[in-house]
Amino acid sequence: MIAFGPVPSRRLGRSLGVNNIPPKICTYSCVYCQLGRTLTMQVDRQPYYDPRRIVEEVREKIEKALGSGEAIDYLTVVPDGEPTLDLNLGEEIDRLKDLGIKIAVISNASLVGDEEVREALAKADWVSLKTDAASEEMWRRVNRPHGRLQLAAIQEGMLAFAEDYEGTLATETMLVTDLNDGQDSVEEVADFLTRLKPDLAYLSIPTRPPAEPWAQAPGEEAINRAYQIISNRLDHVEYLIGYEGNEFAFTGDVEEDLLSITSVHPMRDDAVRDFLARAGGEWTVVRRLLAEDKLVEADHGGHRFYLRKLNREH
Repeated sequence: MIAFGPVPSRRLGRSLGVNNIPPKICTYSCVYCQLGRTLTMQVDRQPYYDPRRIVEEVREKIEKALGSGEAIDYLTVVPDGEPTLDLNLGEEIDRLKDLGIKIAVISNASLVGDEEVREALAKADWVSLKTDAASEEMWRRVNRPHGRLQLAAIQEGMLAFAEDYEGTLATETMLVTDLNDGQDSVEEVADFLTRLKPDLAYLSIPTRPPAEPWAQAPGEEAINRAYQIISNRLDHVEYLIGYEGNEFAFTGDVEEDLLSITSVHPMRDDAVRDFLARAGGEWTVVRRLLAEDKLVEADHGGHRFYLRKLNREH
């Protein structure tokens, strides 16, 4: 399912997601990933879906959403993998712009050392680049990158992109307790962000079941320390530590909407129930999807979440 949502986004308001690559093909296998461990690790870019098909599916989803009274603030390229692995990303952004809605791309930044990747990202209105660590050793522990990647090349690419980019540049730093939430690690990130000069720097914590059960959110003291360190260097620093809410869009097909949203955005139990109530659906849909092994349950932070079962044939 290429288009999903709209979903509530802590950064972008009402976001209609664009899933431009197959499940869990990524350059990283982050310890905190809400979609589990990466199924296919790669760094070589390639085409996946026909850009015309992507635009057509997004257009259909927009029409359904607007027809149901749903607002859309951004079309967000945020697949369950790394979007810049898609060789057609630039063309897709060009075509999506014709739909008249702003374009965002959420990337782990791993391929921005490639000039063609920077050129593709520059077409978007809003770009987020991951900055979980600024030292090679911590980066490898948190993000578990493909063996051919080098942090220095990524950082050079990020700086080159930031220098020329005319849209809104954001960074996101995911804090994991007893891993990268210590003062030294955060100071290193702050030093790099001072050079990068993003428009917004977000601090986030795992709010859904992570790939590794031990990858848990830090306590308030560590989160506040990180905020104070980075906000002393940058003007615009924000937390991304709250639950986004339950305003997931219903666009006409209960089962399709549930599977498309949960393929990239795990839904909390109460969010699923609220969604079903608005859509006029019954919990029997969830029970059937669980029985058919299309949906799985996971517990995290005292809540039960529902995720689409990943296709492990890729």
